[in-house]
Amino acid sequence: MCAKKKKSAGHQREIRNAKAHHNYFVGETYEAGLVLQGTEVKAIREGNAQIAEAFCRVEKGQVWLYNSHIGEYTFGNFQNHPPRRKRKLLLHRREINKLIGAVETGGKSLIPLRIYLKHGLIKIEIALCTGKKLYDKRETLKKKVTMREAEREMRQRH
Repeated sequence: MCAKKKKSAGHQREIRNAKAHHNYFVGETYEAGLVLQGTEVKAIREGNAQIAEAFCRVEKGQVWLYNSHIGEYTFGNFQNHPPRRKRKLLLHRREINKLIGAVETGGKSLIPLRIYLKHGLIKIEIALCTGKKLYDKRETLKKKVTMREAEREMRQRH
């Protein structure tokens, strides 16, 4: 009987959009596949991607990811991909129709939250979001500070 080998923790398993929860009220989330080129997959597995400024649009019945940066693969050659290009998202037709309805009624944006690996495939989690006003952002920061202080007090009492 031999023990199972653990996967190395050196690889980054997901890329998060840290600004999303600060700048938006996050609503309904969807999981979508990404249409990628070969070197893009390797770059994402290395953790060489960034979606902090990315957004999604629905064009001609298809959902596209814009402004995401997937760095060039370190060991790539002349066939390396361009880092910033629009990438197609794979969703079911009924999900796309639901997104079209929500975005066209107004006030909602499609924002990517994270890119992750699932059963060897690269997936992206997108959400229908509503933008926060400046006072909403301040209120959220105040709540975080008070929660942090309360947790600190609880730890000191124990």
